[in-house]
Amino acid sequence: METSVTSPVTFTPSALEEIRRLMKAEGFNNDHYLRIGVKGGGCTGMTYVLGFETKTDKDELFYIDGIPCIMDSTHGIYLVGMEIDWSGGLNSRGFTFHNPNASKTCGCGTSFAV
Repeated sequence: METSVTSPVTFTPSALEEIRRLMKAEGFNNDHYLRIGVKGGGCTGMTYVLGFETKTDKDELFYIDGIPCIMDSTHGIYLVGMEIDWSGGLNSRGFTFHNPNASKTCGCGTSFAV
């Protein structure tokens, strides 16, 4: 049974544009979903996960502006309400995470504590 939930996170227009660009790249595996999640590690305890992977039985499926996304059902408590942005500048290129649940973040912006 496939579980579909309301999106726990949002993307800025620039993040959506970059994700769509990645999905259109030659060799992209159309069987993959955009995984959003967390894992232990980083300078403050947890690190964000953002990448393309296959869906597992633990994942919840949701769509953000037509993009199929997956998240381990246990990660939502850490990420609900988070906004993901993309910066294409020369000095700060990459995805950034604005998480209202984080009690502490590190300088690199990819690690947080709750």
